[in-house]
Amino acid sequence: MLKIKKPELLAPAGNLEKLKTAIIHGADAVYCGLPDFSLRTRVNDFSLADIKKGLVYAHAAGKKLYITLNIIARDIHLHKLEKHIQQLKAIGPDAIFIADPGVLETVKSIWPQARLSLSTQANCTNGVSAKFWSKQGFKRLILSRELSIKDIKAIKKAVGRTEVEVFVHGALCSSYSGRCFLSDYFVGRSANLGDCSQPCRWEYEIKPAGHDASLIIGEDQHGSYLLNSKDLCLIERLPEIMASGVDALKIEGRAKSVYYLANVVGTYRRAIDLVYSSTNKMVIKKELAFLKNELKEKLNQRGYTEGFMFPEKEVMQNYAGNFPSSSWEFCGQVISSRLLPTKKYELKIRAHNSLISGDDLEIIGPAYRCASLFASQLRDAKTGLALSEAHGGGGNQVVLIDSEEDWPAYSVLRRRLSKKAL
Repeated sequence: MLKIKKPELLAPAGNLEKLKTAIIHGADAVYCGLPDFSLRTRVNDFSLADIKKGLVYAHAAGKKLYITLNIIARDIHLHKLEKHIQQLKAIGPDAIFIADPGVLETVKSIWPQARLSLSTQANCTNGVSAKFWSKQGFKRLILSRELSIKDIKAIKKAVGRTEVEVFVHGALCSSYSGRCFLSDYFVGRSANLGDCSQPCRWEYEIKPAGHDASLIIGEDQHGSYLLNSKDLCLIERLPEIMASGVDALKIEGRAKSVYYLANVVGTYRRAIDLVYSSTNKMVIKKELAFLKNELKEKLNQRGYTEGFMFPEKEVMQNYAGNFPSSSWEFCGQVISSRLLPTKKYELKIRAHNSLISGDDLEIIGPAYRCASLFASQLRDAKTGLALSEAHGGGGNQVVLIDSEEDWPAYSVLRRRLSKKAL
């Protein structure tokens, strides 16, 4: 009998395409929301109709969909919120994420049967707080990112049957679980209302002694560096985290691309399944190290940290820059495939960036199944004519590539960049 349970893997969804990508690549549940109420105002393409479509898609796949209502609300938001909750009640998502007591009371008054999850924005950091929120009707508590594994174990023990969820991957804020006021102070855009301008990625400079000692704030095209945290990556720590008894593991990134989702969701799906099913510690350790290295090398990130959960003499900030270069580039996503008379599969692919005939590519399918793919000949999907090159961007050019293996829709392609391009 296994001593650990298999936690739910939650993935972010910034639009319907991302939702489907996350589910195909192994998420047990996705979370999303409308711009006005979900802490994602400028990078959120969801409408109420999309949420309904997403819920149908998730349930057909045996997965769940959660709605984020986790803003720190003001009165103007609560007035608009009542209609939104009535609409959500008619759709029936599997749970709602809430941080604000006013939002909580509004939801309870309109939809008392709704399943409630406490957002990390509520900053639950101890067992007494956890019990309090549990008494308010929350069935799951998404704990603050600032906790150690010891803290998490203690809270899980304190709340008993109430579920506990923790973040295992994604961007970190330089404030308590995202409750930051810098953006509002500097440019009038509130992080607590989903409109953060990310001052933690800006460049800060203190003038030399003997000059005006005021703080100078600047920003280059990438952002910057004094408050710039590395991204959280706990994939190598999954054995300890899963042994702590947590019920759900969460990936951050509703603003990220489908390529990010395919890689991160896929690697964590593969890792969780292995930790749950295998008793060979050396095999697990080797595989988790491999998967972390894949994420490190093939995603364009700020570097990785194990954050506050395992803060063992580690520098969490990236002072050198915001976006280290990657040696790989996202170049396409599979739309569909069909078996040809030649026994090969014809993949219909939407180009991203560019695809060039003769490219040596890698393709990534569900649960991070990867293989080489040689684009011996590109063909235009409309005309069937040969192409030397296809481009992504606004044109969304669709091409055909033959493959020895079948790959499902929402698989993604990447290309190794030449040294000259780096």
